[in-house]
Amino acid sequence: MFRLTACIAALAVSAATHAQTRDTDTPSGQPVPRFVSLKFDVANGRSGPSQAHPIAWRYLRSGLPMEVIAETQDWRRVRDPEGEVTWMHRSILSGRRSVFTAQETELRARAEDDAPLEAIADAGVVLSLERCRSGWCRVEGQGYRGWVDASHLWGVYSEERGGDNAADANGIPNLSATLTRDTALR
Repeated sequence: MFRLTACIAALAVSAATHAQTRDTDTPSGQPVPRFVSLKFDVANGRSGPSQAHPIAWRYLRSGLPMEVIAETQDWRRVRDPEGEVTWMHRSILSGRRSVFTAQETELRARAEDDAPLEAIADAGVVLSLERCRSGWCRVEGQGYRGWVDASHLWGVYSEERGGDNAADANGIPNLSATLTRDTALR
């Protein structure tokens, strides 16, 4: 059995299938809400939609999933895995999907509880999201791929969770890992 370290692998997953239930009358033409990820290792979240607004949060983690909850032509209002809301310029966000492990998470060979164990990711690991089905998501990190229980992840839609939601009323899990540093794995 292997343990994954917090790493980012870039795999795109389209949110187009979710557009039917989300508002697409937006400046970008993309659905809101939607999940995106940070393009860079350092990204500033501001208190408002302009460079003139002060920096509210500095994120130090490329690939971190963010949820776009509103947008202007050039700015996106985003929510991070701990529920903090800031504004980010569209140029620092990627449409690539990633997820944040809300707890220690087992990567399985198949989307089954009794499937062979491929690896274990500690809480706070960012993984690339390939696809989800029936409450399981196929993820990749540091060369390991596997299926994980979607309820252990932040960065997936409720329909991808298969109705099994271990989050609060806003869909945000209570996390203890910091978002600004890589989380060490055993």
